Amino acid sequence: MKYILYIFSYLTLTCQLSAQTYVLENEEIIFSFQTKNNKFVYLCQDKKQHYIVYRFGSKEKIELEFPKNKDNTSWSKFEFFSYLRGGGIENDGKDINEVSFNNHQILYTIYQNYYSEGEKHEIGINVFDLTTNKTIRIIGNLKTVKGTLIDLRDNDHIIKNF
Repeated sequence: MKYILYIFSYLTLTCQLSAQTYVLENEEIIFSFQTKNNKFVYLCQDKKQHYIVYRFGSKEKIELEFPKNKDNTSWSKFEFFSYLRGGGIENDGKDINEVSFNNHQILYTIYQNYYSEGEKHEIGINVFDLTTNKTIRIIGNLKTVKGTLIDLRDNDHIIKNF
């Protein structure tokens, strides 16, 4: 029995060590989801709102963390856009929310949108290369969403573009 417990403990510890930490102890999730290609997207902030950070990658590896310096200047590197039009289908109601940042001439836009026509929800990332004018659209899995970009409407730290 001790042998089985030892193996179980070893396997559990090994699995935990191989997984990446997308949310640090001093952070909270603003918005996160898994993509259709099983990648992870996390937009987090320090619990005291000292910084904001974006992380993207696989279970084994964080492929992009932006910005590198996690301090008060990080907020100025992100821009939030929101558009809300009520009125349901008759008024083409929608709720558009986006957070964008530019990293080495690549514009990343994380989006969380709702359209009243068809009760359509969509999440994902648009990756736009400013040098080639090409866009890659990364679709998110709605069942994996945590948090909401809508909360950034009331956040005074992030640059707003309404």
